Amino acid sequence: MDIVTAHGPAEVRVDAADNPAFLLVLTHGSNGGVEAADLLAVREVALGLGGAVARVTQPFRLAGRRAPGPAAKQDEAWLEAVGTVRERFGGVPLIQGGRSNGARVACRTARAAGAAGVVALAFPLHPPGRPEKTRVDELRGAGVEVLVVNGDRDPFGVPGAADAARVTVLAGERHDLNRDPAAVGRAVEPWLRRWAGRPARTARE
Repeated sequence: MDIVTAHGPAEVRVDAADNPAFLLVLTHGSNGGVEAADLLAVREVALGLGGAVARVTQPFRLAGRRAPGPAAKQDEAWLEAVGTVRERFGGVPLIQGGRSNGARVACRTARAAGAAGVVALAFPLHPPGRPEKTRVDELRGAGVEVLVVNGDRDPFGVPGAADAARVTVLAGERHDLNRDPAAVGRAVEPWLRRWAGRPARTARE
């Protein structure tokens, strides 16, 4: 799917079985794409639980930029993309998430998007070496329950147990979470399973 937002086009890759139980919308970090190993691991888990998965490449990345620009504009474009994807899947529960900068977007927009929960992979708690520049308010202010999965060697910091509904810290992982992507999937699986048993509706073509 190609979606035109107020801040440029976004590209959405959708994987869905008939009658999905939930919709998981994922996005990338500032300098990456939707083929990141941790995102693909979460995608596989969600599909195995009967969910639909949409991976969104945001406008700034399609334009070749590595910096997302102002948060307000990024959030606006994200909400437009999520809203369009939701139209296809009706009233199933929405879980949104992403890695790094994408996790920040998912937290900041969760309430406005009507999300039931957030999956935050490699949440960048602060810039490397600058713990005083904390972004913890984005986690705590999400307005919905947030699952955080970070590596214990992440130079962007590791959220504390009180910063989200659940914080899973993977030993030996850095910010890219690509040492053992399957472990990322295992960490997310119980969280997504909460929505897997809910009544599903037929997806609209």
